[in-house]
Amino acid sequence: MTMKVCMFTNTYIPQIGGVARSVLTLAEDLQNLGHSVLIVAPTYAAQQEAPEPLDALRVPAIQNFNGSDFSLRIPLPFIIRDRLDAFRPDLIHSHHPYLLGDAALREARRRSLPLVFTHHTLYEAYTHYVPLDSKAMKRFVVSLSTAYANLCAHVVAPSRSIAELLKSRGVRSPIAEIPTGVDLSFFAGGARSDCRSRCGLEQGQLVIGHVGRLAPEKNLDYLALAVCLFLDSHPSARFLVAGSGPGESRIREVFHSRGHGSRLLAAGSQSGEDLRDCYAAMDLFVFSSKTETQGMVLAEAMAAGLPVIALDAAGSREVVRDGENGRLLPPDADAAAFARAMEEFVRDPVKAVRWRQAALQTASAFCRRLCASRMTELYETILDAYSSEAVNGDVLSLWDTLLRSVKAEWDLISEKATATLKTIRPEEDEDPD
Repeated sequence: MTMKVCMFTNTYIPQIGGVARSVLTLAEDLQNLGHSVLIVAPTYAAQQEAPEPLDALRVPAIQNFNGSDFSLRIPLPFIIRDRLDAFRPDLIHSHHPYLLGDAALREARRRSLPLVFTHHTLYEAYTHYVPLDSKAMKRFVVSLSTAYANLCAHVVAPSRSIAELLKSRGVRSPIAEIPTGVDLSFFAGGARSDCRSRCGLEQGQLVIGHVGRLAPEKNLDYLALAVCLFLDSHPSARFLVAGSGPGESRIREVFHSRGHGSRLLAAGSQSGEDLRDCYAAMDLFVFSSKTETQGMVLAEAMAAGLPVIALDAAGSREVVRDGENGRLLPPDADAAAFARAMEEFVRDPVKAVRWRQAALQTASAFCRRLCASRMTELYETILDAYSSEAVNGDVLSLWDTLLRSVKAEWDLISEKATATLKTIRPEEDEDPD
């Protein structure tokens, strides 16, 4: 069964980030399986540099919203409506509960199509990008994303931890656990020597590595300090970072303050073969974020044969198995404990080899084709259920269409009103989790 899937996302290439890569990966894999995909995403200033790799509708957007690297779309519903009329999707897949997520719900209701929502992000960890960041704002975004999930036919959680979290928050819609797939053979084929030469590294030098968007919510001050503590006793080792963002300056400050400024190798944003080669140049991957919903960069690192040291958190615990393919430290472990875990890898070569072998085995569970097939099976199950419940007749009357549009607007208003009421509750010390 071939399908037409329309995806709505607030972040997409050329922006570098986990959600943008997840959307592109899924869309490419669906097309490779014979399905048609249309992506609705904001415009980005840098997108003029390269042609669109897939069919996409770019909607006007405010660039670099509130100092971030995100684009805030400008609501122009008729542009979206006309394009979807021509595409005629069978199913709509929303990758965010806000902004273009609203448009996804409107179009799904208007067309009587099932709406799937992937909960990519712990949104409460990103409220510092908007004015009035507070506990009340964190409650608001949690309530809003939960209400949105309950308006959808099905929710996709990238990891078991997130599926359990959503259920505990009151999500009643069915939840499927499907991570973003990783191209195992691609990441296993990096050019280690070439990348090391470009970075000015000798082939035998120990390289600790990190890949990701460099932002405040990624706990990078902690990671930089932990790596510096390790470097104190390993003068020839280097720290290779692939990524960019507002947190890069803080990493540099920590390294300079500890006297290791020259040992930080900042490679900037990397993609494609360049990103693959960066992984290949590393010996050990380190990760300290507590705000992930899935461990995509961890799976990529393991596909490249890298053991991982990380803090126990959603996303990480689904990939890192403590003592088997790396170390999974308690979430409150201090930077010195993290540095000691890196030392454990260096001082026990036999254990290091065992961790590398286990890392490759772990990565196999994140095969791109396997994950895409699971998503396709979910789509088919949802469409079968919708077709069996559909009213006989191929054409909706204008009145029915109007009622569906009004219902969608009412649901969106109710969703935001309910979230607002929960926000102004007096429990100021309540944890949004």
